[in-house]
This record gives sequence, structure tokens and C-alpha cells, in this order.
Amino acid sequence: MFDYSLQRALSLNITGPVYRLYEYFLYRQLDKKHSPRHVGIILDGNRRYAKKQGMEVPWFGHYKGAEKVLEVLRILWEAGVKVCTLYAFSVENFNRNEDEVREIMNLAKDKFSEVVGNPDVHKHKVRIQAIGRVDLLPEDVQVAIMAAEEETQGYTDHILNVAIGYSGRAELVDAVKAIGEKIQAGTMTPSDITEEVIEGHLYTSGVPDPDLIIRTSGEERLSGFLLWQSAYSELYFAQIYWPAVRRIDIWRALRSYGERSRRYGK
Repeated sequence: MFDYSLQRALSLNITGPVYRLYEYFLYRQLDKKHSPRHVGIILDGNRRYAKKQGMEVPWFGHYKGAEKVLEVLRILWEAGVKVCTLYAFSVENFNRNEDEVREIMNLAKDKFSEVVGNPDVHKHKVRIQAIGRVDLLPEDVQVAIMAAEEETQGYTDHILNVAIGYSGRAELVDAVKAIGEKIQAGTMTPSDITEEVIEGHLYTSGVPDPDLIIRTSGEERLSGFLLWQSAYSELYFAQIYWPAVRRIDIWRALRSYGERSRRYGK
């Protein structure tokens, strides 16, 4: 009842002491010893957020959403999460309005460029990786990505995967093609193919599967995000647009994860 009453108050945009009380209440319920190692997040609702704010151009929401990323990453790091994968831009998103795609690509270039001198990235020793068909991105974005990856390649404390130009189906197609080329070259036979072999050819090779996947905006689907890797992931759908996400929204997701029993089919 106490939790429900506070959530009801927050849904009415009541802040101040009530918000801080609920924040403290949630924090006390978090168990860092059982935090997910890997959290995937589908950053959804940027355009609807912009519309709700009365903005005619959708990229206002994208810029606000980009500003939210580091704030959420800090929350996850504080909670003990070691790996985070953000679904930023899908292959299908290239079909959007040309102006919107251009603004998103400019934003991506700026954010990857900022990594080089970002104190939080270096403080937390975060290795940055772009996953997806990066070759589809504009050249200047690819250059910024390469610089961010090279700057952080020696870090091992945390990993940040940015799924950009990404599609779960495309990832599986690329993995199958790579395996097929090895079979054609005679370095592998069909009987050599195992789950481990397939996993070794995915964009996320070497990274543990996501324990928890969070999607914002209230939509309840994965939209092709980490299709292979999410087989046993816990799912959490937050009823808030990505640019408006608060600390309590992330903590609710982590609390929900901590309350679940993961049986992996057993």
C-alpha cells in the first residue's frame, strides 16, 4: 500500500519531499549483490516526447534523449551493472524522414566524439563498442566511432555497447554468412556448428547475454533487439518516454529484476 500510494503521487507529477522519500524507499530495496551484470535498454519514445513538449521537429526528443544516456549509465554503474547495451538506431530507422536521420547521425557523431575526453568514461574505465552494420553509417560517424573505440579499448571494468545501424535479424544473417564463408574455405564443416560457434560470430561476441532488458515508452516488444542473446533475459517495460526517465524508473526495473526467479527452463 505504501509503495502504491507513492507511485500514485509520482504519477501525478508530485515531486519534492514525496519524490525523495520514494527514491530512498526504492534504494533500500536494491540488492547490489544480485544486480544484473548486463542490462540492455531500448531507448524508445524520443519523438513522442518531443510532440508532448509541443515541438514540431522530432529531433528535439533525440537530443534530449542523448542527454539522458550518461545520467542513466551512472545510475547503472552505481548499482553494480558492468555491461550496458543501448539500442540507439536500427537498420529500419534509415527509412525515416531524411532530415531526421541526418540530425540523428550528427548527434551520434557528436556523442561518440565526446567520449574521448569524457571524465566519467575514464573514471569508470568504460570500453565503448558500436555494434551493428556500422558500414552503413556516414563516414564522419564511422570515424568518431573508431576514435571512441580506440580511446577506450584497454578498459575492462565496464562495457558500453551502442547498437547503431543494428538489427537482430541482420546480426544473425551476418553471423551465418561469416560461418558459411569458413565452411566454403574449408576451415569449418557444418558439423562444427554449435551454439557457441554462432555466439562467437555475433556482434556481441565475448560479452555475456543481457540479464535484463528495459524498454521505455510503454511499448511491449523487442523490435529486433538482441534476438539471439535475449532468449532468457528478463523484460521490463517502463511507462515513461526515454528523455523523461528518472532514477526511480531505473531502480524500479532493477528491483523488479531482483524479485524474479531465473530458472533458464529448468
